[in-house]
Amino acid sequence: MDAKKRYVTPVTIALAVVALVGVGVWIYQLMGGLGVTGMNNGTSWGLYIASFMFFVGLSAGGLIVASSASIFNVKEYKKVALPAVLVSTVCICMAGMFVLIDLGGIGRVYQLLLSPNFMSPLLWDVCVITCYLVINLVYLFFMTSSKPREKAVKRVSRFALPIAILVHSVTAWIFGLQIANEGWHSAIMAPLFVISAMDSGLALLLISLVALRRAGYLKFEKSLMANLAGLLVTCIAIDGFMVGCEVLTMAYPQAEHGNALLGQMFAGATAPFFWGEIILGVVIPFAILVFAKNRQKTGLVMFSSALVIVGVFFKRIWLLLTSFIFPGIEGSPGLISGSSSTAHATGSDVWTAISAYVPTWVEVVVVLGVVSLGALAFIVLAKTFLVGRKPEPDVVSDAATGAQAA
Repeated sequence: MDAKKRYVTPVTIALAVVALVGVGVWIYQLMGGLGVTGMNNGTSWGLYIASFMFFVGLSAGGLIVASSASIFNVKEYKKVALPAVLVSTVCICMAGMFVLIDLGGIGRVYQLLLSPNFMSPLLWDVCVITCYLVINLVYLFFMTSSKPREKAVKRVSRFALPIAILVHSVTAWIFGLQIANEGWHSAIMAPLFVISAMDSGLALLLISLVALRRAGYLKFEKSLMANLAGLLVTCIAIDGFMVGCEVLTMAYPQAEHGNALLGQMFAGATAPFFWGEIILGVVIPFAILVFAKNRQKTGLVMFSSALVIVGVFFKRIWLLLTSFIFPGIEGSPGLISGSSSTAHATGSDVWTAISAYVPTWVEVVVVLGVVSLGALAFIVLAKTFLVGRKPEPDVVSDAATGAQAA
């Protein structure tokens, strides 16, 4: 077997071990219930749903690049369409896993089939994510077929691009249509999700492409990286503009609740995540990639892409948790905590006026397990479909390009 195609390596073994530990801790959660997490009645969504939002967004970049290659006949993107679909497929599977984990029991999934609520955005999201996954798998089938099926890929692309936008819009509507939580019901929530999904997804795709090239699985010109980096900095600028629009709306004098939310975002419990998103996810990468010469440098592009991914994750945290700081039911004694620490409490000890949430070790280990499983799946898929695959006729290595220039 080709050395590059060996599936058992120190990296894959380490990822498999972490994934197995995550599965074991998830089983422990099934036995103990969601009370072993940091979630409670005041904060009913935590790290799992934040990760779900994050990975749905990360899946965007791959599918958008792959579908654009066919729909708009962008030849440069065709060279990396297959690894782009691999990234998209793995990320959307991970997002779906976090939803199932957050349910507290896989057996509850059947309720979606027996008693579906078609007015619920959660059901819409399940349907759209399923369609999204099917399109990725169909894409993957046609791209890896022994016979070229460009026409079939082009037909699938016509559905893939709008579905990629819709899946992030529906995820945003899960929050935007909940009027009970301050800070979520925003008219631009869907555009905010779509644009942040595009910049984080493109950032992950760039990192994946460079990693595949360094591993010898893929060849592409630096001009393609610069092209994608240019698209990335455009998305970063739009993302920053939309966040600014949202902040301005909340900061306007008549927005009473908005001012309270801003207080938490600027100097409260979620302030580190808000400022982290602004500084790491917008300001620094934009300041680097706005210059064309920097987009030609692999190191700076990778650094900026990593910052964007971290920044968007921070964005998911402050967006999700800031609203939970304000209780949906005001007045004493408040609402029943629902945390495991109050399971056997009596009297006023079971009540809480303000919600508080910190992920427990269970949530952290389960998330690490899912991430490790996703990374392992991507490595296996890359070795299976990219190693030994003939490159596009017009793809030349950077070395060859440099030799011709000399």
